[in-house]
Amino acid sequence: MSGAAVNAPEAQNIFLSNFERLAERRSGKDPSWLRAIRQSAIERFAQLGFPHARMEEWRFTSVAPITKIPFQLAEREDQTVTIDQIRPLMFGEPEGQRLVFVNGHFCPEFSQLSSIPQGMIVTGLEQALERYPDRLESHLARYADIEQQAFAALNTAFIADGAFVYIPPGVVVEAPLHLLFLSTAPGPPLVSHPRNVIIVEPNSRVSIVEDYASVNESPCFTNPVTEVVVKENASIDHYRLVRESLQAFHIATQHTHQGRDARYLSYSLALGGALVRNDIRVVLDGEGSECILNGFYLVKDRQHVDHHTRIDHVTPHSNSREFYKGILDERGRGVFNGRIVVHPGAQKISAHQENKNLLLSKQALVNTNPQLEIHADDVKCSHGATIGQLDADALFYLRTRGIDLEAARQILIYAFARDLISRIEIAPVRTEVERALGAKLPDAPAAESAPIN
Repeated sequence: MSGAAVNAPEAQNIFLSNFERLAERRSGKDPSWLRAIRQSAIERFAQLGFPHARMEEWRFTSVAPITKIPFQLAEREDQTVTIDQIRPLMFGEPEGQRLVFVNGHFCPEFSQLSSIPQGMIVTGLEQALERYPDRLESHLARYADIEQQAFAALNTAFIADGAFVYIPPGVVVEAPLHLLFLSTAPGPPLVSHPRNVIIVEPNSRVSIVEDYASVNESPCFTNPVTEVVVKENASIDHYRLVRESLQAFHIATQHTHQGRDARYLSYSLALGGALVRNDIRVVLDGEGSECILNGFYLVKDRQHVDHHTRIDHVTPHSNSREFYKGILDERGRGVFNGRIVVHPGAQKISAHQENKNLLLSKQALVNTNPQLEIHADDVKCSHGATIGQLDADALFYLRTRGIDLEAARQILIYAFARDLISRIEIAPVRTEVERALGAKLPDAPAAESAPIN
């Protein structure tokens, strides 16, 4: 690990210095409205500082390991990666639709957009700011909360690049779009702040895989923010895959805003990383809107994975379903905090939330806290959580059928995960999750690789 250890105030000063260099480099290149957003965000980050365990939303997750490393802002010249390093992470789809980012910067030379519908825009955010500033101004930094979320404020201060995806009205995009974000830090530890904006116009449909991976085992910090707008009668299947190295820190903020009759399906799949935190918020702001949040986390060694979700039912007649599962082994740590908020006047709501966890060792630990906050009286809302170990009776049954203990354990572990994994419709994503599960459970069944189509 490069550089001497620092403390939280020193780390904050490093980020503030990084911002000054960014502001100087971008001077005169960006519209005034974006410069104002950046300045407001860095001032808010300076006020908030890094979150700590005395804060209710962070009492089970410490970001101290991040503050102890002197991360430097990744520059475009830090894109030290080759196609041979990228190819194993491409899901085997060389002809697929793909944007590649290295340390937060768009790399058109590694990207592939062979055929997209007329009017659809898929490009890097930096290019989009030059070509489509009017489309971005009404959406960029309009949803993610920088007043209470320090890492969202930090990302907003460093808005420079990321993915911009625009689906025009009435367009159905058949092939999934793969957004591949690679972290590589052969020298000093680097931080990147990808900013992603996804706009799905009325009566359109798209599937997007937002994928974070590491090229090497060097320490790195990825701090992405993704804002998704799903307009009237539009639909998006949104997969977030974190498969970074055990030297990587990943703190993500995701905000989705839905209109009338809009549908949003989310999968949050945490398979790697030393410290992973996903803050996911969905606002159902139109009658007939529906969201489904699914999640799976696989935690081993000393990994720590934290999912904080919030679903806001703002208008009547909307539905939400949430189902998260976690498998924790060795000294792995997991956190699930799910909150459903039914706003005043939001009648005829149906919402259900469930979190199930399987602990494979006595040292593994999970903290789960499903919550309902209801301000209306004509609703159907429920929630539940379970934490358990492998069923002794089921193990005994398998043993009586001639299956040895380790194989019996792996069969039950795979069965626990399978019902959620089998719902993943994009074959390469499902294969990657099964492969990660198989790597931790060497004798568990594994699917063959499949192209992303």
